[in-house]
Amino acid sequence: MDIKTCIEKRFFVKAAPDQELSEKELNESVYDFESAKKAVKEEDYKWCIIKCYYSMFHAAKSLLYRFGYVEKKHVAVVVVLEELNKEGKIESRQIVNFKAAMSAREDADYHYVYDKDAAEHDLDMCGDFFISVSEALEKV
Repeated sequence: MDIKTCIEKRFFVKAAPDQELSEKELNESVYDFESAKKAVKEEDYKWCIIKCYYSMFHAAKSLLYRFGYVEKKHVAVVVVLEELNKEGKIESRQIVNFKAAMSAREDADYHYVYDKDAAEHDLDMCGDFFISVSEALEKV
């Protein structure tokens, strides 16, 4: 899938870049990441995995708003991340991390598959993803 197809299917729309919404999404990302860290300390591994994904999702949405995209479906975030990777604005490993977090969240939420190792791994990915997004936002 590409950006043109996503726009045609209304998975996201092109809009003017929005600094304010970008900052709000980044703040939500921080909030979710802090919640994920608290959850793992409380041995609530399912919630940690879920919050890690949403932290990454909000960080990615921060990028989307900054570049003038408004997502309507989560899958559209991956498409835009892939485009930003082609433009050299985000590393390909972060796309892999985002997809892994999305899959882990679905496994935890819908298939009840989660454990301490998965939660700790997601925390590491989440922190790394946030740093990469923050660096990309600084370059804009």
